[in-house]
Amino acid sequence: MGAVSAFKSADRNEVVWKVGELARLTGLTVRALHHYDEIGLLVPARRSSSGHRLYDGADAARLYRICALRRLGFPLDRIAEVLDQPQWQLQDVVSSHLVDTRRTAAVASRLASRLSALETALDDVDKLSAEQLFSTIEEMNMLDSPLRTTTSMLVYNDVAAARDYLVRVLGLTAGPLHTDDAGTALHGEVSAGHHTIWLHPAAEGYQSPAQLGAATGMTVIVVDDLDEHFRRATAAGAQVIEEPIDQPYGVREWGARDCEGQLWYFHSPQQ
Repeated sequence: MGAVSAFKSADRNEVVWKVGELARLTGLTVRALHHYDEIGLLVPARRSSSGHRLYDGADAARLYRICALRRLGFPLDRIAEVLDQPQWQLQDVVSSHLVDTRRTAAVASRLASRLSALETALDDVDKLSAEQLFSTIEEMNMLDSPLRTTTSMLVYNDVAAARDYLVRVLGLTAGPLHTDDAGTALHGEVSAGHHTIWLHPAAEGYQSPAQLGAATGMTVIVVDDLDEHFRRATAAGAQVIEEPIDQPYGVREWGARDCEGQLWYFHSPQQ
């Protein structure tokens, strides 16, 4: 936020922004900020004596959360629910945003390199191979795909216990947990970076590996430091099925079963 357009609140001696200033500094529209206020998503800290909306630093932090979650594919009604969850911290949102941004930057960098090579080769059309063109088209589509995110669903007998295990032992980020009037969990969520995983209670047609006696799929998650993640997870009680190993396909990975037998693999590129 630029301090040039901000001013000090007379009664609290802190920096605040009017709605027009906040819109200009963030690239949002005044209309969008008004809408966020009207639906209770971002209600300004207070108003001036003349009735103008005044936003403070806490409002700015919440606005960042809103924008980051919007970019990660959350609808406005879900963002309000997520922000009211005490487990959701600014650091988690920044980390997810960073993962998404790094992925986009990596694809853009590769595309820029390919376009540079194509530009050099344009003087001699025969030098343009089909492989070059196919790779360029693929990376263009990766940057401009209508598919923005994915959500997986895993079935558990005890959704609340599974959610706690995945967060505490395997290091996933806690999302919302919905219960009925009796306190039974009806729906839970965890996330890994920008990927959301729904936790669904077992029912007719939906069974946990604990009921089936076998897992029919697995979840694979990329981590920054494979061996450090393995150390923390095992210290927390993870049931290891494969210790860290370098695979011939270029990753180092380890595997675990969770509290109900779901399979999880974690990997990072080999150094």
